[in-house]
Amino acid sequence: MNLRDLVYGLYARRVEGRLDHAQVPKHIGVILDGNRRWAKASGGTPEQGHKAGADKIQELLGWCAETDVEVVTLWMLSTDNLNRPEEQLVPLLGIIENAVRALAADGRWRVHHVGTMDLLPARTQSVLKEAQEATRDNAGILVNVAVGYGGRQEIADAVRSLLLEHADRGTSFEELAEIVDVEHISEHLYTRGQPDPDLVIRTSGEQRLSGFMLWQSAHSEYYFCEVHWPAFRKVDFLRALRDYAARHRRYGT
Repeated sequence: MNLRDLVYGLYARRVEGRLDHAQVPKHIGVILDGNRRWAKASGGTPEQGHKAGADKIQELLGWCAETDVEVVTLWMLSTDNLNRPEEQLVPLLGIIENAVRALAADGRWRVHHVGTMDLLPARTQSVLKEAQEATRDNAGILVNVAVGYGGRQEIADAVRSLLLEHADRGTSFEELAEIVDVEHISEHLYTRGQPDPDLVIRTSGEQRLSGFMLWQSAHSEYYFCEVHWPAFRKVDFLRALRDYAARHRRYGT
């Protein structure tokens, strides 16, 4: 261990020691950004960057477990990413599939897919379904893997699901227009039944949501971190929690 690692370790313990677990967010959303830029800066390939980013996930979940976080949503692949050239997309999907298998094999997490399943290749769909089924009875953190996810697409899918449900019931459009409200739509989101994210973390310095959990993040706090995702450290995570705990959430009041 070099001097820099020693200093960071001491600082992380200091921050963690002062962390009030009663103020820890119960649901954290994470935009895993910067894999390719990290790889380029270190002289590696994009595939190596994505692999390093996937390996970081288990570390993050371990930190979340230590600090009593209950739900984590990981944005691993957007609907826009599906438009990448095949020579980029195929290796990326393979890395994501392996990461999801690793989450399921760990035994501590409950894996839940959020996204449009039909947009994904059959093999990816199979991996996601198997991981969800295999971990449904686990007692640990609920891990939402956002693969083939877009916030606008989620809202469109929720509205479509709501319309189809009421069509089956024989509800007229006039009747539906009279009763539909925020809660009706929320009941048809990919994350229905879950708490909305208290904190959204985005790595790599970009300060935008890019469509991540547009509906659910209406009252979320945001934390933008300069470090690329594969280089994200426990001290960066603890700083995000410390920053969140220091804020006064008013919820519009």
